[in-house]
Amino acid sequence: MQWIKNTFGTVKPIIAMCHFQAMPGDPYYDKAGGMQKVVDFACQEFLDLQNGGVDAVMFSNEFSMPYLTKVLPETSAAMARVIGELMPLIKIPFGVNVLWDPQASLDLAAATGASFIREIMSGVYASDFGLWNTHCGEVARHRSRLGLENVKLMYNIVPEAARYLGDRDVADIAKSTVFNCRPEIICVSGMTAGIGADMSVLARVKEAIPDTAVFANTGCRIDTIEGIFKIADGAVVGTTFKKDGQFNNQVDKDRVKAFMDKVHSIR
Repeated sequence: MQWIKNTFGTVKPIIAMCHFQAMPGDPYYDKAGGMQKVVDFACQEFLDLQNGGVDAVMFSNEFSMPYLTKVLPETSAAMARVIGELMPLIKIPFGVNVLWDPQASLDLAAATGASFIREIMSGVYASDFGLWNTHCGEVARHRSRLGLENVKLMYNIVPEAARYLGDRDVADIAKSTVFNCRPEIICVSGMTAGIGADMSVLARVKEAIPDTAVFANTGCRIDTIEGIFKIADGAVVGTTFKKDGQFNNQVDKDRVKAFMDKVHSIR
């Protein structure tokens, strides 16, 4: 899959998550600190990730909890401001993830020049956020309408905090998603951020779609990444880069470097 190396500069890339703090309109937004606090926090997190040697970064409104499946305009606008202020510092490929709204993610990619997005774009789920319906055809048409054919689509087919409503095997879901939607990457997740994907599920998905890139999407750790790379074509890493491996903590640059040293030794 030469396109992976062309996009990320390496085979089996590590995409690090840069989690934005709550922003205007979010329930836990720090109104006293304001947007400047959000920008400053994101800047430090991003630099620690980039300087730690990750291959790419994905900007996400991770702390906009509880999430919406149709985000409000202020969220996309705030994310665009943060990424815009970071642009002079960005030296590696980056993507965006506006939780959980693929069309808003594409809008943000168009505004910022992101190389990829990750979203739930196919299937119907019972989730913590209610009944979660998707419209992959609308997503594909929105990408075309915006002229973003070069923006890679990462389809998460095992979404966090949700269960596929149809009684279908994950391998069958992977195969039909590839046939119908033509994603560049299929992502396999655990229950929540920081919880690893089931390795047997990861293996079954990759076996079902050998010609499509499959990424481990959650819970990758320094002690599991070698096993993951025996199956997956790349990984998205967030929680393990944070102090003590805890989701709510800040990025720990020493953990980033140690993890990437391990990656360089095995790929």
